Amino acid sequence: MATRLEAHAVTGGVFVNGTYPDIDALYRTQAAELNRAKREAILHKLQQIVQKRAIYAPIWQLAFINAVGPRVAESGFGLIAGFPYTAPYEDLTLKDS
Repeated sequence: MATRLEAHAVTGGVFVNGTYPDIDALYRTQAAELNRAKREAILHKLQQIVQKRAIYAPIWQLAFINAVGPRVAESGFGLIAGFPYTAPYEDLTLKDS
């Protein structure tokens, strides 16, 4: 747990872009603590602080690119609510030529 916090939330961490001084101080405190119960309590407090201050920004949105050709009578899009593909495949029908 502590090693993951260091990489993601403490100054100098590999994935860190800006930090908080109180998080850095708590991390140093837990690193010096020898009592396992106290160290665990400090780590839980660190987790709570990081969770409250975390900013989630979606950077990727999947675009389901689908197409239906002129020979398709019933594509199957929308037959299953929320499913982005044409399904069920067995219900796909073709036009008579």
